[in-house]
Amino acid sequence: MSKQTGRRHLAGLTAWDRCAVMGVVNVTPDSFSDGGRWFDTTAAIKHGLDLVAEGADLVDVGGESTRPGATRVDEEEELRRVVPVVRGLASEGVTISVDTMRASVAEQALAAGAALVNDVSGGLADPRMIPVVADAGAPFVVMHWRGLLEGGNVRGAYDDVVTEVVDELHARVEAVLEGGIAPDRIVVDPGLGFSKDAEHDLVLLAHLDRLLDLGHPLLVAASRKRFLGRVLAGPEGSPPPARERDAATAAVSALAAHAGAWAVRVHEVRATADAVRVARAIEGARAADEGAEGAR
Repeated sequence: MSKQTGRRHLAGLTAWDRCAVMGVVNVTPDSFSDGGRWFDTTAAIKHGLDLVAEGADLVDVGGESTRPGATRVDEEEELRRVVPVVRGLASEGVTISVDTMRASVAEQALAAGAALVNDVSGGLADPRMIPVVADAGAPFVVMHWRGLLEGGNVRGAYDDVVTEVVDELHARVEAVLEGGIAPDRIVVDPGLGFSKDAEHDLVLLAHLDRLLDLGHPLLVAASRKRFLGRVLAGPEGSPPPARERDAATAAVSALAAHAGAWAVRVHEVRATADAVRVARAIEGARAADEGAEGAR
């Protein structure tokens, strides 16, 4: 499958000619990388606008931490956190993804102006999620998920991580299609860091072509994750704090863009926005050179 196939237009959203940049707004007190920094509605809206100014093409708003060991927030609180931020950003013309496992939050966020639903459970956590998204006609991110990360890195054993993740994602995509979501509105995400250790994450990134073979746009969400900390620390060192992993995140963004990812999800936008544009320029130069070679 070509890179352009991996970046095919996702119905209902702008078509970008390169890997898109999804900026993250965590309206939570306990996110692993920036918990509490944007917990206030006004601060969260300003942060979202700042991310767009720095080069984000769309903004992912979430009100519940999915870090290992996090306690789930109740529905009313998640709604209180998320919906006003979505409404405020939508009023400024921002393209918004809502990061939630609850159908009620997705439904109200879509009504408030969100354009995309990013469910880390792929619709498994709430049986109402798929019907709600299908009825709204919204694009839907299907992430590889093996359950909530309660008690650590749950169910993270694999014989062949790439084959198993691809097969499990394929099965989940089939279920989503059967639930009424159109094939041109589905995005797949390998779920880096979710029931996976650093070696699993790196192998998946080395085989993004296998994920693209599923036939849907690919979202890569590597930003500041544990595997980057392990890589930067080396065999004997201590992993740097999450906010010191942005250069490594930008490196992954460039590689994902080169491989054909539809979008990358990141906390710090500017470096990744530069990285994906450089990747696109190199891709364009290669295509032009190959075209010239063929004309000779």
